[in-house]
Amino acid sequence: MTYSKKVVIIGSGPAAYTAAIYAARAALEPLVFGGVSLGGQLMITSDVENFPGFEEPIMGPELVEHMKKQCERLGVKIVQENVSKVDLSKRPFQLETTEGVKASADTLIIATGASAKLLGIPSEAKLMGHGVSACATCDGFFFKGKEVAVVGGGDTAMEESTFLTRFASKVTVIHRRNELRASKIMQERARKNPKISFIWDTAVADVLGDGQVHGLKLKNLKTGKESDFSCQGLFVAIGHAPNTAFLNGQLKTEPNGYLSTDGRTRTSVPGVFAAGDVMDARYRQAVTAAGTGCMAALEAERFLAGHE
Repeated sequence: MTYSKKVVIIGSGPAAYTAAIYAARAALEPLVFGGVSLGGQLMITSDVENFPGFEEPIMGPELVEHMKKQCERLGVKIVQENVSKVDLSKRPFQLETTEGVKASADTLIIATGASAKLLGIPSEAKLMGHGVSACATCDGFFFKGKEVAVVGGGDTAMEESTFLTRFASKVTVIHRRNELRASKIMQERARKNPKISFIWDTAVADVLGDGQVHGLKLKNLKTGKESDFSCQGLFVAIGHAPNTAFLNGQLKTEPNGYLSTDGRTRTSVPGVFAAGDVMDARYRQAVTAAGTGCMAALEAERFLAGHE
């Protein structure tokens, strides 16, 4: 199967689906390569209370499904395959999926998001959304009056720990080293907060809980001694990685690996736009991703109008 499109969108989160909605309403008949697993970070998010338009909390996967159905109602073609190859050396751009589906695109919107770096232990995956989270801004509200742990030692960990003190009764930072990697100002802010304490030279060996987190098994990396730690939530804050490997270095990136844009979602290659978490290391919210998806679609429409 080979497609020839004015607009091709890669991704299946809020940025991708919003871009598809706007492109469809502009009669550009966009094609979306959504990947094998649709939805991005929202698929591991439980109750979403901060996305406008929903009076009651909505589950992340349900919110994604609403977006997908809205796209389909507007006639958007969604191919549930992963893009494995792209050629951005000339227009139209050439794409190919792992299953061999090919497409040429006059414009391309990349909205592949970023993946949270996780600990990689089975219990972490099992309890994700049931006390384990990789986003304090998304889920902190649900831990009012509870004791939680944060894994990490960088700026992300300090920022999330400080944010969580608005809700949690106690926040314990667990770090593999005996000193933090965070910037001095972030360290100082966390150390001065009376709700935040630290456990050094320690890793999380297991997440304890049957349907809901009730504690952690910790391992001291200097002595090898294991101990149980009581808490009702675990926030993994060891960073995110943008999903850009398939681009094979064809677009300019920031030092942290996120795609560089000019403030209008335009990348280093004319006709290629980036939206959502793949270019946003700061906010990483569904609503901001949707906003940049809108911007990318409008910029693609203007680019096409200027090159007809």
